[in-house]
Amino acid sequence: MDFKDYYEIIGVEKDATQDEIKRAYRKLARKYHPDVSKEPDAEARFKEVGEAHDVLSDTDKRAAYDKLASGARSGQPFSPPPDWDAGFEFQGGGFRSGESGYSDFFESIFGQRMRGSAGPRGRTEFRSRGEDHHAKVAIDLEDAYKGATRSISLRNPEIDATGNLIYKDRTLKIKIPKGVKRGQKIRLAGQGSPGMGGGESGDLFLEIAFHPHPRYRIDERDVYLELPVTPWEAALGATLKVPTPGGSSVDLKIPAETATGSKLRLKGLGIPGSPPGNLFIEPLVVLPPANSESAKEVYRKMESELAFNPRSKLGV
Repeated sequence: MDFKDYYEIIGVEKDATQDEIKRAYRKLARKYHPDVSKEPDAEARFKEVGEAHDVLSDTDKRAAYDKLASGARSGQPFSPPPDWDAGFEFQGGGFRSGESGYSDFFESIFGQRMRGSAGPRGRTEFRSRGEDHHAKVAIDLEDAYKGATRSISLRNPEIDATGNLIYKDRTLKIKIPKGVKRGQKIRLAGQGSPGMGGGESGDLFLEIAFHPHPRYRIDERDVYLELPVTPWEAALGATLKVPTPGGSSVDLKIPAETATGSKLRLKGLGIPGSPPGNLFIEPLVVLPPANSESAKEVYRKMESELAFNPRSKLGV
């Protein structure tokens, strides 16, 4: 999938105001409208211009696009990195998904942010509840094991009085419950948009993501650890100390003839919950370095005495 430069498609600079974007879109929409245009690619260009306008005319979408577009060029291969939107605060119910005629590029960015209705936009009664806000926040795996209180910073995109896109930052102290998992939402009552006419404020919903961990990887409530083992531990079996994300270590029995690619389960030592996840240990056989003459001699002895061919099943 290639990157789309929506500013280039509309024909405006990246710091264009909303009025400039609207004027440029209207001009191109008239030019490429299939009912009047004689251009051979009018229909495709009309859809492309409409998609670009949909993004750049919407405060939340434009802010998200600007974050992703930094350093990207039109036509280059592109894929959004995981949790790229962590720390951004969006109003309403999030982005629309599955819109007819939108490109794969559009859907890769906005297609997963469909989160219910768009809130109370368009209400005409005097007293109305404020919009809910949504944001993704990244936490440490260890916080999910024990629970924690953390300060988080959020950026909320807005359009100022001159029509320019600006950001307002705020810091909140939140309580992370023990056992929280990826994708779960924490509700902060009253932290959304203020209500009108005395109506109550909306809420802020924080979607949980995890910072990449140098040791563990996470799948729902299950946690995986790649455990280095020596050739003799793997061949003969051993009882080894294994660290856990909860901060303690446990004894794990490695069966004899354990191979790289196998998987051992420590039941209930994954992320807490009802039921808790499991901690899966994946042994990785690590060879000692042959960096001395004595070490090389050991390897030569193994070669001659074991006569082991790991490729025998391949017929070679």
